[in-house]
Amino acid sequence: MNYIIDGHNLIAKLPGLSLAMPDDERRLLELLLRFCQQGGHRAEVYFDGAPPAQSGLRSFGRVRAHFVPQSATADEAIRRLLAALGRSARTWSVVSSDRQVQSAARAARARVLTAESFAERLQVSLQAGASTPPSAPDKPLSEAEVREWERIFKQPHKRKPG
Repeated sequence: MNYIIDGHNLIAKLPGLSLAMPDDERRLLELLLRFCQQGGHRAEVYFDGAPPAQSGLRSFGRVRAHFVPQSATADEAIRRLLAALGRSARTWSVVSSDRQVQSAARAARARVLTAESFAERLQVSLQAGASTPPSAPDKPLSEAEVREWERIFKQPHKRKPG
């Protein structure tokens, strides 16, 4: 399954995570990476409010994080992606409780999941995966990937919630 996720919207719905946490985005990405590795999913996650020096795309295996600059919103970026996907948007599920994002997803014929329902699915999946031994060991991160994670999450940045 392919997911397009409104990151800050989902963070607000996950127990143990809060938009007030300095590492909320990193924590969500770690959860999503485990979820995607266990289930063979792909995820495109959008976070808005990134300062210019930190905006852009970062790939972490099956999870790609889009740090949207302060001059735009994650909602706008998700709508642009859906438009760019065209007919293939039907193969994606959009995770957001924002009505405008849901409306754009429906118009593109993508599946819609509320952040609450996906948060529940994520937790159930991760709990089930924790009790099941992995079928194959995860591929370790490359040195470049480790450096990229460190660079991203060691730099403080301010963002507006939402």
